Amino acid sequence: MELKFSTSIKERLDDFLRRELPARLQASFSGQLSNSKIRRLILSGSVFVNGRECRRPAFEIRGLTKITVNFESEKFFYEKQPDDIDFVMTDSDVLFEDENLIFVNKPAFLPVEQTITGNRKNLHDALVDYLWKRNPGLRNPPYAGIMHRLDRETSGVILFTKNRSANKAVHDMFESHNFTKTYLAVCQKPETGRGRYPVRNLCDTFTVEMFMNRISKKSEAAKWGRSSEREGVLYSKTDFKICGEYTYRGKSYFLVECNLFTGRTHQIRVHLSDAGMPLLGDQLYGGPPADRIYLHAWRLACDEGELKFDVRSEFTLLG
Repeated sequence: MELKFSTSIKERLDDFLRRELPARLQASFSGQLSNSKIRRLILSGSVFVNGRECRRPAFEIRGLTKITVNFESEKFFYEKQPDDIDFVMTDSDVLFEDENLIFVNKPAFLPVEQTITGNRKNLHDALVDYLWKRNPGLRNPPYAGIMHRLDRETSGVILFTKNRSANKAVHDMFESHNFTKTYLAVCQKPETGRGRYPVRNLCDTFTVEMFMNRISKKSEAAKWGRSSEREGVLYSKTDFKICGEYTYRGKSYFLVECNLFTGRTHQIRVHLSDAGMPLLGDQLYGGPPADRIYLHAWRLACDEGELKFDVRSEFTLLG
């Protein structure tokens, strides 16, 4: 959903939205628009002032100003789900750390950062609390830079920076793709004669390349897929290798190693579904039901310039 406003009144951004948003949302929503939800909406990067993203609730509007609010309507009044986990970070959750970087083992069912949808537990807040407890003499919360993200149900290794001075090198690494980013996925075996790729046995490899775009309506759960359109599409590429088999509730599935060349939204989920091998638990893309989506960030490695690391997170299949 995208809402646009114009104003020439001098006031704070959060005060403006607190006054103007409820009337615009009344026809679509019956929930309550709390002050904290307005703040989270801004902090999540969903608000743009004169075309530029603004994450400051206290930002002062001056002169003629155009404000755009852009968010997924189906999530706006979301409340905490029963399977959101309570998470307190400990030493055992740190996979590797040096003076600038910290790699954390993210559990499933935990958002990486605060969202507009409620005051939910999230990994970033847990990391800040953990670092602060290690340095209780600090007057302000310690810095923890979010350099990439994992979906709420995805587990595994994720990287944060501990100093702003390290951000450029890490950002350049992600932009240049001079690193290894490998996931493990448990997925459905393809039916004989089905699927775009002839994979049947252990050690078989295949590559999926496509132009992706959102294929669902804005009022529905966000879903991406193969697109033949020329505008607004994103190139994506993943290498896959069948590296094992797992039995889940009496049925056999493939364990697949996924090496990403690009990092598009839902990329692995879309690519495996396109190959006739949807992820276990990923019902949005045609996978069989399970207690979670079985996707795990297994390895993050780099040996370029200032950055040298090879960090892995053990993957355990449940059920």
